[in-house]
Amino acid sequence: MEHLYYLVAQLPAFTATGESTAKLPITTEYFKDLCDRFMNEKNREVVRNLSLEPPREAVPTGSVFLDEWYAKERNLRFALAQVRAQRMKKESKDVPITTDGEVIQAARTATGMDSPLSAEQFLNEYRMTVLDKIAPLDMFSVDAVYNYGLRLMLAERMRKFNRDEGLASYHKIYEEILGEKK
Repeated sequence: MEHLYYLVAQLPAFTATGESTAKLPITTEYFKDLCDRFMNEKNREVVRNLSLEPPREAVPTGSVFLDEWYAKERNLRFALAQVRAQRMKKESKDVPITTDGEVIQAARTATGMDSPLSAEQFLNEYRMTVLDKIAPLDMFSVDAVYNYGLRLMLAERMRKFNRDEGLASYHKIYEEILGEKK
């Protein structure tokens, strides 16, 4: 038997912006543990398999919300691949064509940014906006729990980015490439 009211009541609010450096009040691991205690086996399995990276081919999850999220994220990733290939003047024949204008515009904006960190922050905000648009109206539904989990995973991912560490990694990789060419 599911107890979604008890589960949702225990989920703390948090800010999911890339600018925030505040510690999240809950981890994905703890979130999944809570779900294990309050959800039925079928929905627990869906929570265990939540991912920010959708499968390349659409696979039904049993949730209209998750299927829509994965479709939108898949289209964004395909659009990013298409735009990057165009900028490099390469063919993107293995990448399915994305026709959603909003997604293509987001991909163009992100790939046009000077800083990879800025692009990632922009894409995170775009993804949060997508989640807001498709969020279920019933805050005590299983889809609301899935939405919370995805938002939490996005917030955790963005908090891992660090400008100084990113620059150091970039310079290390750049030097390795130059060192190999000498």
